[in-house]
Formats: sequence, C-alpha cells, structure tokens
Amino acid sequence: MSKFSPISFEDFNKALNIINARVNGHEEFLYSIYSYTIEGIADLAEDNDFFSNLQGINHLEIIGYCVGEYSYLIVGANEEQIKKMQEDENFKVSISSIVADKYLSLTQFSHNVGSLANRFMPNVSTLYVYINFIQNIIASFPKKDPKASLLADLFTKSISICKCTLDLLVRGFETEAFSCWRTLHECECALIILFNNSDDVIKAYYRHMQYGFAFRDTMPDKDEQTKIFLSMKEDMKQYDLKSKDIKKFIEYGWLYSVPGVKEDETFKLNFRDGLEKVAGLAVYAKRYEMSSEIIHGTPLLIYSNREYFYFITLLSTYESFFRLEQIFATTFQKYVNEQQLVGYQQMRNVYYSHLVNIHKRESENFHFWQEQRKPK
Repeated sequence: MSKFSPISFEDFNKALNIINARVNGHEEFLYSIYSYTIEGIADLAEDNDFFSNLQGINHLEIIGYCVGEYSYLIVGANEEQIKKMQEDENFKVSISSIVADKYLSLTQFSHNVGSLANRFMPNVSTLYVYINFIQNIIASFPKKDPKASLLADLFTKSISICKCTLDLLVRGFETEAFSCWRTLHECECALIILFNNSDDVIKAYYRHMQYGFAFRDTMPDKDEQTKIFLSMKEDMKQYDLKSKDIKKFIEYGWLYSVPGVKEDETFKLNFRDGLEKVAGLAVYAKRYEMSSEIIHGTPLLIYSNREYFYFITLLSTYESFFRLEQIFATTFQKYVNEQQLVGYQQMRNVYYSHLVNIHKRESENFHFWQEQRKPK
C-alpha cells in the first residue's frame, strides 16, 4: 500500500469509533470525502516537490477533519437538504479540499515556536498521569454535602487548570503558562482556606457568590436580587465600607469569617494582603506580581526569557499540585469506595515519590541555570 492510499471502509469505521465520532448513518458519504482528500494529497505530492517530502499520512487526523467539516455544514439541515448536498459533487470536492488544506497546514506544516517541555519526558508525563487518575476519582464526590460539593468543584477546576498549564508549557507557551498558573494559585488559595476552616466560612463564601450574582444583575428573581443586594450593603456597613469597595467586598469579604481576620490590622480586601496571606502562601507574592505584569501585557511579556519562565512555571505548578494533592488525599477518602481507595493508594505509592524527586531535580536544574547566567 502506498503511503498515500486510503484505508479500507472497514478500517475507516474502526477509526470513527476510535475518535468517538457519531455520524448517524453518514459513514459511506464521509468515506467518500476522506478518499477524495487522500487522492488530493497524493496529487499534490506528485506535482510538487515540497509536498513529496511528506513521510506519511495520519489517517485519524484526516478523518477527524472530515467529520468536523461535514458535521458543521449540515447542522440544522433536514434529511432532504442533506441528501441534496450529498448529491452535489462540488460539495464533496469542496469539503475534501478544505480538509486537505487544514491537515497539511495544521499537522504537516504547522508553525512551531519550539518547546522546552516534552509531554513524553517524566517531568511532564508523570504529573499528567497523576492528574488524570485524580480527575477520574473526583467525579464520584457527593453533591449533597455543601462543603464536600464546594471543595470538589474548586478542586476539579484547580486540577484542570493545572493540566492546562502543562499543556501550554508543552506547546512552547511559557509566559502564557505562567499566567495560567496565576489562576491556579488563586484557586488553590481559596481552596486551602475553605478546607481548613469551619462551615461558617463555607456559608460566607456562598453568600458572597450570591452578592456577585445580584451585583451583576444575573438573577431571574429580581425581587430576591434586590433583597440580596440590600443585605450586602448592610453587611458592608459593619466594616465601614463604601460603594467604591463593593467589588473588593464581593470577591474577598468572605474572608472576614475566617477566625482572626477581623482583628488583623494588616488585612486588606485584595489578593496579596488578603486571600494569599490568609492561605499562608505569601511567599508566592512576588511570583504572583510578576504573573500580573505578564497578564497585563507589559514589556516583560514581550521580551521574556523563555528558559526562566519555563522553570518558574513548572516548579510553581508542581508546588501548587503538592498542596492540592494533600487536600485531595485528606478529603476524598471519606467519599469513595474501597476499590477506588486501594487504587489511589497504589498509584500514590508509586508516583508521589517520583513527583517529589522530579521537583527536586528541576529545582537544582533551575539553580544551575541561574548560576550559569551570572556575570563572571
């Protein structure tokens, strides 16, 4: 078989199952689009030396593009309209041409900024495996217990952001990944505080969520919305806050319910002197400030050192993950079955020590990199 030959219809259907494509009886027409696409790529390779250097064809990706293009074009069409489209040879040729263009451009000749990370290397793949295992378990957390539900929701979002940060690093977007870690850090600070405190703090957190809905005029019951908004104004009075402080109070005012915060004269309704400090993670204040500069488009974003932000993002992500994992290990055991518990303990026994050693090694690499850059 030539490297530009289409796979059989039987294998095509297997491929549809692999990519989980639901095509509802359109397999034969999609196969014809796919075959046209392969023929088009083969013709390009024959007529153009630039394309003749293609080493092979990723049939799954081409089939994925075929399904995507076709499914998008027939959205909203009835059976008669779809039949008419399928009978139009130009329709088939047009889709196959677009698929070939997208496949060649985005797969074979995709612009690559170059990456300092690699998804196959242990410093990325080990954390990926651990995150994936946790994501599969967290879905079983109960929704009836308000605290467990809130912690599960916050944890799920945090662990997803953790994975997103790694994805960006792998693709060579170091500063963007660092900005993503900034969001992860915000989530973990809230999670740590809620985890370490009583139900009163949970209730305050929910109450301020309602304040936010009322302030943004998103509640369907406008009478209830007005009632909540007035309640918020009364709540602000006890802290001598003005209208200009509403947004800060909505976002950080729930922290007043944490024991000791009201008496702390250094506490402020912001992230650094509020959420981060109460969470006990003030040591990350400088990193957070640096990430804020990047997210606001300062010259630091444009002229950043890729190696520096690779290391600082990878290390920060690992450190956030370690804290999240400790909460997970403490919390989830109450809510999962024995089989899940055994599976998690086995996985943890194997991989957690690997993660710790990887973090240590990357820290040493970062230190060495910094020493090498110092003026002699």
